[in-house]
Amino acid sequence: TVYLSRYACYLIVQNSDPTKVVVAKGQTYFAIQTRRQENTENLIEDNKRVFLREEMKKHNINLTKTAKSAGVQNYAIFQNAGYKGLYGGLTSQDIHSKKGLKKSQQILDHMNSEELAANLFRATQTEAKIKREDIKGEGNANIAHFDVGQKVRNTIRNIGGTMPEDLPEVDGVGKAKTRIKKDEKKKLNN
Repeated sequence: TVYLSRYACYLIVQNSDPTKVVVAKGQTYFAIQTRRQENTENLIEDNKRVFLREEMKKHNINLTKTAKSAGVQNYAIFQNAGYKGLYGGLTSQDIHSKKGLKKSQQILDHMNSEELAANLFRATQTEAKIKREDIKGEGNANIAHFDVGQKVRNTIRNIGGTMPEDLPEVDGVGKAKTRIKKDEKKKLNN
């Protein structure tokens, strides 16, 4: 009797004659398992994206209130300051164009979980900095937002991460929600 690891079985089956029934069944088994694993990983990413996107909505509301109390009147300029820091000088319009989005589409809806997490960190830390340091004035708030975005970018660089503007493009978060719902229905029907 010989005991083989799962990986050894995989290698043997993939490199054997598929005209033999046992080999064909083995190849089918591993193809199905690989597809299941891919679907599971995709659903995990979808769930992370949906969660982080909802968190961004909440924290952007809080950041808006904090910025307003600091004296920010032009929120678009304030928001762009944070994006410029995090995205190496790119504005929200630049990011929108780079992602090839339609005018009606929001950039946050087309970010993967890694990019959303970086933006969530930028937003929460900017809000905390403005409050902690009691920053007043639109110009000072814009500078603070840029600086926090730049520090998040530098951290990503220092740990060998991918810069946000270089992360892969993804479909809208609405499609991720649809895939999650389909999977939940499928689980209920099984």
